[in-house]
Amino acid sequence: MREFGYQRAYDVSGAVALLDGDGEARFLGGGTNLVDLMKTGVERPALLVDVRELPLNRIEPTGDGGLRIGATVTNSDLAAHPDVRLRYPALAQAVLAGASGQLRNMATVGGNLLQRTRCGYFADVTSACNKRTPGSGCPALTGEHHNHAVLGASDHCVATHPSDMGVALAAFDAVVSYETADGPGELTLADFYLPVGQTPHLETALPAGALITGVTLPPAPVAAHSRYRKVRERASYAFAIGSIAAALDVQDGLVRDVRLAFGAVASRPWRARTAERALLGARADAENFAAAADAELAEAKPLPHNGYKVTLMRNLVVAGLSELAEEAAR
Repeated sequence: MREFGYQRAYDVSGAVALLDGDGEARFLGGGTNLVDLMKTGVERPALLVDVRELPLNRIEPTGDGGLRIGATVTNSDLAAHPDVRLRYPALAQAVLAGASGQLRNMATVGGNLLQRTRCGYFADVTSACNKRTPGSGCPALTGEHHNHAVLGASDHCVATHPSDMGVALAAFDAVVSYETADGPGELTLADFYLPVGQTPHLETALPAGALITGVTLPPAPVAAHSRYRKVRERASYAFAIGSIAAALDVQDGLVRDVRLAFGAVASRPWRARTAERALLGARADAENFAAAADAELAEAKPLPHNGYKVTLMRNLVVAGLSELAEEAAR
């Protein structure tokens, strides 16, 4: 591990000032991803700016009926908050599916959004990786890729984004707020993550030196009828091989509103807008759920060893939406 400096920030402007113009400095929240990457040499910051003491650890209702979640709220506090559990249950479920209790106690909302891929080639500094060293290649294309992307990938990178929380936030149109030396800004989650394209090392649209200050969930009545389903290779504490965040509003047997996002299939949480459009106004049954999933997955481009994900995601969509439809009919 490279020797590094450490400073603790106590206000947002001070934290931003400490990072301003220093390309080798990083903000430190819970450290559950950054510190691991420092140990392996993937991340080599010269300075860590600890932001855990910033006044960004509250979850508050917004004036229009949404929720504002501070960037230093821990994953444990997010999952346990009564408003999150009642109004956005898929978000609470996603967080609880994401890691052990010890990690959730440390990990923060802002850090969760910025966690890096768990691709083995990315984590191994002796391997080529376009995300870590632009232009060096992507060995996963012909190597180990059974848990890699089937949607939105490119010849430059086929890694997936590991966040469970991000999938639920994508389904509910979350907006990320940040602060820079030039003032505040915000990005919808749809714009927050960049397409992988030819520049996989550019992962988010955050300006250089920006500090995430919070996430806002707009009001969404349908979100109260939601769930998160995750498939993994062992019973617990594992990253997804496929997941969905789904919300469904059914009236007289017809879909009045629907939200659907996929995890572990792309370089970012994947909002399934094609499937949503196919379902609006349709009868809420397994046949239509399957057809909508097929429409979304029509653009999938699996590699030789991860084609199973297409079938897996289809089955997750049908199972998750069918459960929500059954609940609505009771």
